[in-house]
Amino acid sequence: MTNNKIKILILTANPKNTNRLRLDEEVREIHEALERAKMREQFELISQWAVRPNDLVYAIVKHKPQIVHFSGHGAGSEGLALENELGEGQLVSTEALAQLFKLFQDKIQCVLLNACYSEAQAEAIQQHIDYVIGMNQAIGDRAAIRFAQSFYQGLGNELSIQDAYELGRIAIQLEGIPEHITPILKMKPKPAEISATSQPQEKPDKPPEIIPYSNVFNISDSNIKNVSGSGTINYQESSG
Repeated sequence: MTNNKIKILILTANPKNTNRLRLDEEVREIHEALERAKMREQFELISQWAVRPNDLVYAIVKHKPQIVHFSGHGAGSEGLALENELGEGQLVSTEALAQLFKLFQDKIQCVLLNACYSEAQAEAIQQHIDYVIGMNQAIGDRAAIRFAQSFYQGLGNELSIQDAYELGRIAIQLEGIPEHITPILKMKPKPAEISATSQPQEKPDKPPEIIPYSNVFNISDSNIKNVSGSGTINYQESSG
């Protein structure tokens, strides 16, 4: 039997040498938001904890989700912090992430990077994925949790990704948390429409070539012979 549910893959990483995050609470709130949603039967939530680089690849290959959600730490242009074999932080570069998502661009519809300073990764991934949400600065636990909860609440109640994103920002604002402008939605560039000016232009009809009036005069008994041109010709016959 074919599973037509929308798969949401939640990947979390909180290396032991980084500040502790309330990731378990975030996942719980997302789960409860979808459980209460009108369209809850259409979603499948998959969680993977303490994600290492190889776990990231394996999870996406195995589950082929439509939505990928990462919760953890970001390091700006340097990448996202996953975990190594010792549970310590290991940065995954922006370029590597972009190439990974490029490979699955026909399957993944949305990526949510609920991590500080993750706008750089969102900018790179958006070249391949239709909708990518990143954070343009540091974001606190309360704001991150409230945004995620409301975003999935919106999706589960038939809102579009864009409207669910706006709902998440409004939810932060309603809580009185001054971080509602931190989540940034990036959208994959659409193929440029061919403008009218780029269409081959018909050349205007070339005006007919004006051929100057020409004639040949052959005047006997004159010192003017085979004159070609236009205008007035004055001549005088020579006397005998």
